[in-house]
Amino acid sequence: MQPPELSKNASFYMRPQEEPPLSQAGFITLSIIMAFFTIPAIVLNATVIIVSLMHKQLRQPLNYALMNMAVADLGTAMTGGLLSVVNNAHGYFSLGRTGCVMEGFAVSLCGITSLCTVALIAVERMFVVCKPLGQINFQKKHAIGGVALSWLWSLAWNMPPLFGWGRYEMEGVGTSCAPDWHNTDPNNVSYIISYFAVCFAFPFTLILISYGKLLRTLRQVSKMACVEGGAVAKGEMKVAFMVILMVLSFLVSWLPYAGLAIFVVCRPDAKIHPLVGTVPVYLAKSSTAYNPIIYIFLNKQFRKYAVPFLLCGKELVDEDEASEAATTVETMSTNKVSPS
Repeated sequence: MQPPELSKNASFYMRPQEEPPLSQAGFITLSIIMAFFTIPAIVLNATVIIVSLMHKQLRQPLNYALMNMAVADLGTAMTGGLLSVVNNAHGYFSLGRTGCVMEGFAVSLCGITSLCTVALIAVERMFVVCKPLGQINFQKKHAIGGVALSWLWSLAWNMPPLFGWGRYEMEGVGTSCAPDWHNTDPNNVSYIISYFAVCFAFPFTLILISYGKLLRTLRQVSKMACVEGGAVAKGEMKVAFMVILMVLSFLVSWLPYAGLAIFVVCRPDAKIHPLVGTVPVYLAKSSTAYNPIIYIFLNKQFRKYAVPFLLCGKELVDEDEASEAATTVETMSTNKVSPS
């Protein structure tokens, strides 16, 4: 028996007979823009996965979340990114109703997993550095548990539209699919509000709390320890910069999308141009390209192997493996700083 969402309407979406929301040139422009983000996303995330499989040094428990995000972002780019390029080139969604449901599910599953992994990385760093539960070694079982939780959490909240609570529908200019933000049916509205709370607000809260705790602990260390050459102060500045960059990237990627969705739910009678509805979608999907840059290629250990791989074996100038941030963390462990 097919789920209600699939059996409701399995016929293909035909080329729209009414006036399209954009000209052909407009659709082609959107296709090029999406390709601009999708191609680097596929290359960068595939590189992360490949070099992680090639080099045992990268398969450390603290790197599992980074690799998991690369897998999720690659899935988003391969489904939502490539399909958006193709459908925009056509000027309409060409995969039919069933294709819309499956694309919406696949993109949402990978996208929310990636978003949850961002929160997971923040929590892991906070536990390793701040030690809120005391001296607990972060082991492989903890890393695998966190990765499994990110996928199960996303699966649990993206499955309901396949079985009647909420639904997947075309969004923006009609060339991609996602959870239906526009349907005013109480059943659908309740799903969207719940989805926003547990898949955006909750991860974002974890990110703010974890990185806030991390920065406070770093400030304690910089006051307590004096490392030759001011390494602690430099490390604190570097980590602070990374934290700000990570939070900003999260907000730029997801806040417009979540904000528009909630606005539409609260103001269903509001008239929003399809192109305006498309911009937040593209911002969210663009995170698949710069996530690996922010979280991985700014990591010297990953960069040591990933950059030569991308340059077909060309070696870089040797760098010190221990960054200032790593020095700071090591100093904190030595001094056993208590969390504030």
